[in-house]
Amino acid sequence: MKFTAEQIAGILNGDVVGNPNAEVNKLAKIEEGIPGSLTFLSNPKYQNYIYSTQATITIVNKNFEPEHPITTTLIKVDDPYQSFSKLLEYYNQVKLMKSGIEQPSVISEGVTYGEDLYLGSFCYVGKNVKIGKNVKIYPNTFIGDNVIIGDNCVFFAGVRVYSETEIGNNCVIHSGVIVGSDGFGFAPHDDGTYSKIPQIGNVILEDDVEIGACTTVDRATMGSTIIRKGVKLDNQIQIAHNVEIGENTVIAAQTGIAGSTKIGKNCMIGGQVGVAGHITIGDNVRIQAQSGIGKSLKDGEVVQGSPAFTYGDFSKSYVHFRNLPKIVTEIEELKKKLE
Repeated sequence: MKFTAEQIAGILNGDVVGNPNAEVNKLAKIEEGIPGSLTFLSNPKYQNYIYSTQATITIVNKNFEPEHPITTTLIKVDDPYQSFSKLLEYYNQVKLMKSGIEQPSVISEGVTYGEDLYLGSFCYVGKNVKIGKNVKIYPNTFIGDNVIIGDNCVFFAGVRVYSETEIGNNCVIHSGVIVGSDGFGFAPHDDGTYSKIPQIGNVILEDDVEIGACTTVDRATMGSTIIRKGVKLDNQIQIAHNVEIGENTVIAAQTGIAGSTKIGKNCMIGGQVGVAGHITIGDNVRIQAQSGIGKSLKDGEVVQGSPAFTYGDFSKSYVHFRNLPKIVTEIEELKKKLE
């Protein structure tokens, strides 16, 4: 896929300085630019690279004036970083602009879907599924019975969406994600065996949710597991049954949230965090990586450690912990002197 400097400038409302017909088909860092690539200059500390880069086109600030000869064609914009991000988004949209139903694939009875559906090869769509407009479902994806999918959603290859799941608009589900698998519910018996508790609830994903590769979101035992609007989940996260995650909360990889926990809005949870079940985490909470959360947290708390406690106290305690061998030695010397 090739773009000329003139086309890119049109997308970004920029001005071309150099060859308007210069073509690019790849992206690169400015220090690694090669012929045929597009790059950008935003951080002043990288300015020297613009005189040596082999990139065909470089996006720069409108007030940039080269002090030495350059070979790259410039596109001048108000904000190079934002413009480059906008271009990445545009490129991604073009790349994903597929439509049509590939074969072999299965569409069961009672399915309805909007215009510009893309359904890749070896997909299965269950009975009475409702799919909105401009939805892209990549190959080897399973959509169970009675699922509802809103507009402008993308399901990358190998996604599994179990029955009764409800998905809002503008959601992105990456490869290997499983939405709506059974919650972990078993009743113990006196002889040490377990009986499975039927999981008859569902999962609700509201608008603008993105779920990273190989993350699992379990269906509720009863009621719904709910991922609110704007939530972003990283790869390899476990969300257990009946969990609720508030709007615009972001969670990093390898975090596990146990059953029936409620997490507020605008929270930031680091990687490898473990959260116990049946607790409540308030709004705007920050949890540092590898923390263990065993009790409810109030709005605005910032915690670290396992079990986690106030971030400031943890930092002070960690200084003492690092010096613990030295402190013990000093105590032993003091004891000898006193004796």
